[in-house]
Amino acid sequence: MGEVMRIRILASLLVTAGLLAGAPAALAQEAEAHIAIRDHQFVPVETTVPARTKIKLFIDNQDATAEEFESYELNREKVVAANSQITVYVGPLEPGRYPFFGDFHKDSANGVLIAK
Repeated sequence: MGEVMRIRILASLLVTAGLLAGAPAALAQEAEAHIAIRDHQFVPVETTVPARTKIKLFIDNQDATAEEFESYELNREKVVAANSQITVYVGPLEPGRYPFFGDFHKDSANGVLIAK
């Protein structure tokens, strides 16, 4: 095997190792947040999440009726059936406040994600 071929193989291995070493860091750029719907209210009302990170938002509807998670600022709208859970992905979010509401109970189901 020639010297040039050995250098190419070594360079390829180094690039692959660098990509693999960066993979855990890329995966770490996702965070989780949990919100419940109880008595037609979001619990907690305010949820703090890391800014500039993709968020995996778990919404657990503990009520006997359906609710719709909706947010104009997050550009999301999804029905949560009675006594069930959904997952909603949002972000990465810039620092700020992102209100959401339950479209079926607007008077009581209100909350906010706070990206810091």
